[in-house]
Amino acid sequence: MSNQFFSKLSQNYIELLEEDEYYDITIEVGEDPNVKILRAHMSILCCRSPYLRRILTSNKKNKDNALVHIKLPNISPEIFQIILKFIYGGILPLNGRDNSEIIKIMLAADEFLLQELVDYIQNYLIENKSEWMEQNFELVHRTSFQSNSLLQLQQFCTDFMVKSPEKIFKSLDFTSLPEKSLVQLIKRDDLQMKEIEVWEHVLKWGLAQNPTLLPDPNTWSDDDFKTMENTLQHCLSLIRFFSLSSKEFLQKIHPYKNLLKRKLYETLLNFHLDPDFDSTDNISLPRNPKIDGIIDSKIVNNLDIISTISRCIADVNSKISHVRKFHLPYNFQLLLRGSRDGFTPKKFHELCNDISHTVTFIKVKGTDEIIGGYNPLIWRRSSGSWDKTKDSFIFSFKNNDVKDAIISNIENIDYAIYCRYDHGSRFGDDIVMHASGGECAYYNDIRCKKVQYNKKIRDTEGNFSIDDYEVFQIVKR
Repeated sequence: MSNQFFSKLSQNYIELLEEDEYYDITIEVGEDPNVKILRAHMSILCCRSPYLRRILTSNKKNKDNALVHIKLPNISPEIFQIILKFIYGGILPLNGRDNSEIIKIMLAADEFLLQELVDYIQNYLIENKSEWMEQNFELVHRTSFQSNSLLQLQQFCTDFMVKSPEKIFKSLDFTSLPEKSLVQLIKRDDLQMKEIEVWEHVLKWGLAQNPTLLPDPNTWSDDDFKTMENTLQHCLSLIRFFSLSSKEFLQKIHPYKNLLKRKLYETLLNFHLDPDFDSTDNISLPRNPKIDGIIDSKIVNNLDIISTISRCIADVNSKISHVRKFHLPYNFQLLLRGSRDGFTPKKFHELCNDISHTVTFIKVKGTDEIIGGYNPLIWRRSSGSWDKTKDSFIFSFKNNDVKDAIISNIENIDYAIYCRYDHGSRFGDDIVMHASGGECAYYNDIRCKKVQYNKKIRDTEGNFSIDDYEVFQIVKR
């Protein structure tokens, strides 16, 4: 109930500011030719702004009782008048103001140590002007790191860089990032970048800070390596070196081995050369990528499943599985979705024929099961033929989880894949999608049993219905 008087109180103080009576200080604001002298009240300024209190403490009235006069040349009269109205009335309407002007008001509020106003403007920009800030990211990012008080804007910038790093590196002079900003970015587990790209950008940033160094590390002396190590001292420990492939390690890390601690480099070397390596000492876990961009699926929403299938396709050995939570070398590009494109063999062959390296996911109706298979060969419309491969496999998952996953590899390679005009994805006799009414009919003969593949992937055999099915082509990222 006490709040009901604040509006009138604010109005009275604004009127006091606008009147020509009772003032005891004049403030000369701006620089030629844009200079203005404003009147104010020392006691109010001292109470509201710690910055002005410090200035005014050394400019009290002299014995002749003359007015105090101070100069603030670094702020425009227009912005300072807005700040004065906030100091007196506690109000700051932002709607309708130019976004660049709002940024200037925020910086002025920060200079006058008006943290309440600084926080309010940061929240306003994030909640109402995020699209504009993304479009003018370089300005916003540069502004946010001008002060340690702009933590919310700094967080906004870091979140945006994590979410859309490719936009930043194309539009922003990355090498001009403050070290603090770079560290905040690369320490994030959810940074949506390949680790080798993180490493390359960190090196690029380090070289920009040392323009006398040549880009080729083979030309560096011991002192040059030491200089670069000192420059990157807060960044090197944040690189997830164990997420890199052996080829990336050889080509991109080995030439810079003198930047790394000896123990870390030796562990990395053992990791990539020793097939029985199983130590977890000094191993930084990989980042957590978002499923968006890797796969667009209505059936699978768990990256563990995608990673499990990717390991099987790439034949990744157990030592990497032990160290890496996610192994995601592929994007899964959607070719067909039954609920979108139809549940007929005709549509399957239209969208999937002559495309190799495909993965099929099938959601079993009335259960929590996902079954499917990987075909490294192409699908074909034929009168009925078997295709031979040793690389195909089928799988099943329950509860969208990998805990009880079953991976079944082809055993009878002569009967790995079956192609026929009235069939969809068919893996031996183990997973069959068939339309007995012909290629234009809906699938009515969908069944699963152990025949050509080495493991049984369903508890029951025979026909079943499906909620949906999807076919993806895998493409190296």
